[in-house]
Order: sequence, then C-alpha cells, then structure tokens
Amino acid sequence: MTVPGGGGRLSAAAGNARRSVTRALGAATYLQKWIILGVLIGVVAGLGAIVFYWLLSRATGLLLVDLGGYTPPKPVGEGGGAAGGIGFSDFSRPWAIPLVVGGGALASALLVFTFAPEAEGHGTDAAIAAIHKNPRQIKVRTVVVKIIASALTIGSGGSGGREGPTAQISAGFASVLTRFLDLRPADGRIAVGVGIGSGIGAIFGAPLGGAVLSASIAYKNDFDARVLIPGFITSITAYAVFGSVEGYTPLFGDAVSGYVFDNPTHLVWFAIIGVLAGAIGIAYSRTFYATARLTKRLPGAGRPARIAKATVGGLLVGLLALAVPQVLGSGYGWAQMALDRSGLMSLPLWLVLVLPLAKILATALSIGSGGSGGIFGPGMVIGAFVGGAVWRVLEALDGPSVPDTPAVFVIVGMMACFGSVARVPLAVMLMVGEMTGGYTVLVPAMLAVAIAYLIVRQAGDTIYSEQVASRETEYAARVGSALPLLGRVPVSSVVSAAPVALTTRDTWGEAGQALRSAGVRSAPVADSDGRFVGVLSADRGAGIAEGSAIGSAIDRAAAAVRIDDSLDDALAVLPPGGEADRRWVAVVDGDRVLCGVVTVHGIVRGYQAALHMDATRFHGVSRNADVVDVPIAAGSTMVGAGVAGPAVPDEVIVLSVLRGGAILQGTDGVVFQEEDVVTALGPPRRLAEFRDRAFGADEVRTATT
Repeated sequence: MTVPGGGGRLSAAAGNARRSVTRALGAATYLQKWIILGVLIGVVAGLGAIVFYWLLSRATGLLLVDLGGYTPPKPVGEGGGAAGGIGFSDFSRPWAIPLVVGGGALASALLVFTFAPEAEGHGTDAAIAAIHKNPRQIKVRTVVVKIIASALTIGSGGSGGREGPTAQISAGFASVLTRFLDLRPADGRIAVGVGIGSGIGAIFGAPLGGAVLSASIAYKNDFDARVLIPGFITSITAYAVFGSVEGYTPLFGDAVSGYVFDNPTHLVWFAIIGVLAGAIGIAYSRTFYATARLTKRLPGAGRPARIAKATVGGLLVGLLALAVPQVLGSGYGWAQMALDRSGLMSLPLWLVLVLPLAKILATALSIGSGGSGGIFGPGMVIGAFVGGAVWRVLEALDGPSVPDTPAVFVIVGMMACFGSVARVPLAVMLMVGEMTGGYTVLVPAMLAVAIAYLIVRQAGDTIYSEQVASRETEYAARVGSALPLLGRVPVSSVVSAAPVALTTRDTWGEAGQALRSAGVRSAPVADSDGRFVGVLSADRGAGIAEGSAIGSAIDRAAAAVRIDDSLDDALAVLPPGGEADRRWVAVVDGDRVLCGVVTVHGIVRGYQAALHMDATRFHGVSRNADVVDVPIAAGSTMVGAGVAGPAVPDEVIVLSVLRGGAILQGTDGVVFQEEDVVTALGPPRRLAEFRDRAFGADEVRTATT
C-alpha cells in the first residue's frame, strides 16, 4: 500500500535532520565536531577496507588461483609466512597467466571506461585533487566502480596495491559528507584528507602512520598540523573496525623482534640503501608517468581504444610474469619472504637484483596503461627488494658487520624508497614500523630515508602528481595571503541576485532558453523549497532531449558559500581561471536556501570597501599610540558585547581576538567571550579605559609604536 505524499514527507524529514545536524556541528567545539565527523568517516573507512579486502580475496581466488593455476604467497597478517621461491615451473598452467591478467585488465577497463572514466589509475591523486580544488567533487559512482575495477585488476594478477581503492572509498564518503552536511571548505578539505589516511592506515593495519599521512600526503614539502587530531580520531576508528573482522596482526608480523642498533658501522650500509632507494624511487615515478603519457599519445582516444590499451598492458604484465612471477598482484607475500634469510636466499641473485625494476615496469603497465589499483603497495615491495638486493650482494661479498638476517635491510628499503618518492617520509616510516613491528630500526632508517628523500626532492619528482609544494602554494592560501582583508568582509555585503532562476522542475528546453535569454552559460539550480541543489551549465546538455528534466545534468558537487562566510571563503571555492561562464559562486543561508550569487566583481568591490574602511579607521591614530594584549576576565561587562559596539572606546581599534588558542578570522561581527585575549591599538589613555572595562586585565604586555 502506497501512502500519498509519503516520499515527500520522508524527504522533508531527512532534510530537516540534515539541517539539524549541520547546525549542531556549527555550534560544536572543534574537538566535538571532529569526534563526530572523525568517527563517521573512520567507520566507513574501516567497512570500506573490509569490503574491498573481501572482494580482492575472492577475485584472486577465482581469477589467479582457479583460472590461472597460480597461488601467490601471503604475508603473515593474511595467514601466510616466509616461504620458498616460486618459479616458472610451479605454474600449473603457464599459458593461462597472460590470458588471465589480460582478461582482468579488459574487464576492469570495460567497467571503468563505460561507467566512470575518472576511476582510471591509482585513485589517490583524485582524492588529493579534491583537497586542493573542491572537497565535494568525488562521486559515489566513481568510488563503486573503483572498488570493483581494482579488485579485477589486482585479483587477476595486475601489479597494483590496495591503498588507492580504500583511500578513494573513505575520501569519497568524506566528500559526500561534505556535501550532505554542507561543511565549510576548510572542514571539507580536512575531512577528505583524514579519509585518505584512515583508509590506507586501516587496510595496512597502521593507524598512527595513517594519521600522519592524512596531514602530509597533499604536500611535497609540508605538513598540515590542523589535520593531525582529526586524523588520529579517524584512523584509530577505521583500524578498530577493520581489525575487528580481519584481525590486528601486523601485515608482515613481528619481523625484527630483538633487533638493537648497536654498531655505528651499519650506517654505511643504510646510507647505501638510501642512495639506491632514492634513485629507484625516481625511476618508479618517471617510468609510471612516462607509460601513462605514452598510452595517451598512442592512436585512439575513444572508449574502445582506451580499453584496448589497458588490455594490452595487462597482457604484457602476464608475459613478464612468466619470467618473473613475483610481479603478479600486490607482491606482499614476496616482500614477506624477503624478510626471512632462507626465503630470500632461495631466490637466484639475478632475480633479486632485477625484481625492483621488474615490479616498476609491471606497475606502470598495469596502472599507467589505464588499469585501476594503488601504487603505494607496489612502491613498498619495490623498496623491500632494494633492501634485499643490497643485503644479498653484501652477504655474497662477505661484507663486514652485515646482519645475519635481511629483515632490517628490507624494512629500511621499504621506508626509504616509497617514503621518498611519495614525499611523505615520516608517515611511511611509521606505517612500515607498524606493519613489521620494526620500530627498533628507526635509528638507521632515519639516515636512509633522509638521503633518499633529499635525492628525490632535488630531482623534483613525486609519485603523486596532484601534490602541491606546501600549504602556502594552495589556491586558498595564496588568496588569503595576497588579499588578507577579504577575511573581514562578509559575503552578505556583496551578494547579488542570480541572473537566471532555475529549478529542478525545469526541462532542458526551458533551462536552455533561460540561459540564452540572460546571456549566460551557467546558473544555480534550486529545488521546490528554494534550496540550492547545484549548478547547470549549457555544455552539460549534449544529447539531452529538450523535454527532459535537467536533473541528470546538474553538477551537484558544485560548491556554495554561506551568507555569513567571508569573501576569502568565496574566492577559495570560485572555479579557477578560464571558465568565464562560472566566475561566480552560489550563496546560501543556514538552511541551504539560495540567496543569490557572489561574483568576481562583487569580491573586488568588497575588497575596495575594506581598504577604504581601514584607511578611515587608521587616519586618526596618533604617533604615540600603543599596542596592548588585554584578556577578557570572567564577569567582565564586555562579555557578550560586540567589537563594533560601545564597549570599545572611541579611538581604540581592535586588531585581533585570540580565542581558544586560535586567532579569529577578522573582527567584524565578533562578540567578546570570557578568556578572549584582545589585541588593541590606540592612545594610552583610551587603552587604559579599555583595560578597566575588560576587568582583571592587570598583566598587560605593551609595545610602544
């Protein structure tokens, strides 16, 4: 039985619940907000890692084991351990391996290029791009396709890691959460960042490293401390959820139990590992992106051609595996074997030496040609065999003070190789330590990682092309530093009416006519209640009948700013240059009701007004003015008073307000609270009056200007 209007009431109830949660988050403290968001993202990250791990296990069993006749070794954390080498003769059906790997690549490419072409590649770069550009932009469809396509690629023997899919699952949920709860751009960027770190940390069983990764993976040479506490909350939640199903055993077990750094001469060997790991890391990055560029330059840009290229890449990996079977799949079992003396010695020396380069080539062919999978895991396997190769050579030469077991060399190789080329040395050191129980190797590892990192940094390489150099080079940061007054100007002062009023009920013909009549190519779209839904652009209507509704063409990931936001928030989410038809951003109120738009012209006008206001404020400041820090005491008459109100004496200018350890952005509209520390400028006698009103401000630091 259908209840008339039931769907509408349900939708309204969901909308009301969402707005209630959004308002509650807005009123919450920083820690309260990130406990809520962090736990939500962490739970989904853990569940997503479980789902992908299960899919990958089933795909491997069906494709590589049953069809290909090959069972790869497993690491300790997956029920395996150190084992003897597996060579060509151990393939029960050698002829099937190229067919299975190529077939898996074909199935993966068909799925990706049919339903979500943006799911091509390793996935982590897409999540990093969302941090820097628009944290709302990751689509649910992309995440679903990525999970299945990656399971097909890796499960059939393609060389890839599982961090890319899990990172995109949790980062995708964070992006959806950003849209659903209408998080501010800064919070959305943090949410996507902790999503990346928690997903990777969960599936590798490395929550501490995952949290640090959250704060550093978006940058080549920087670390965002604002992400760290949310990262801790999210990563430990994801790890707890994943471990409750898959167990908490470190991926590679307790590989270096009992190791103690007690011989400084060992540092020579670790320095050699650092140099080689840096060089191999550069080779990994350049080979991967050279393969991706070559694939794009090959004839054919349509869907059939792209599918064919990915299939050929998989077929080539299968042929390579006939000579070097260690390149198949993730390779974690082979890295586990390299940790054990008997396991590593069972492999021919030539194979150990060639393995890092073979794994680089296999990963470039599997993922760079259009396949789907991560590049984090292969990077660590490559590093493991760099360390293993150094140990094998030194052992053969009877080098002085060479350890009896290769485990320390292998672990340091993992840390140095991928930590350097991913430009996240601290995070990878911690993650590998958690994965191997190898924190005791951190002393020699620091030398190797530092050398490798400096080599890669000097070369300017990174495996993640969407990383930016530092926080200061982010678009939002450049805006804030170049135009600092924008943070004091509210969007409400420059909001203007949208040139076209479109609703979700409009047909494409009606919308197109409205856009043409207004002389614009895009406009905001609202639902029947006037709430902002997204943006409709004229170029998204290809192939849509004029009588069809515009719903499928709406860009629902388009960012909006709240009417009480500042202009630097608006400029930070404004579509970057070149899109002349989108030099505006939608403005909404606390209930997401569309209020209008703010344009580039409006932002410039607001900035000019702020400059004029500042010039007027400072015009009468005397030469003997002082600058003081005044704490607002409990019980002060200033508590609850506004900065712009009569509580502040004439001729006193409030420069900033420090609250809870952070400087508030701008002072317009700020209301004083207990324990605020107010920095004020003015004549000494007026400042004395200000101190008296603040009550209890006996200890005042004064600097004469």
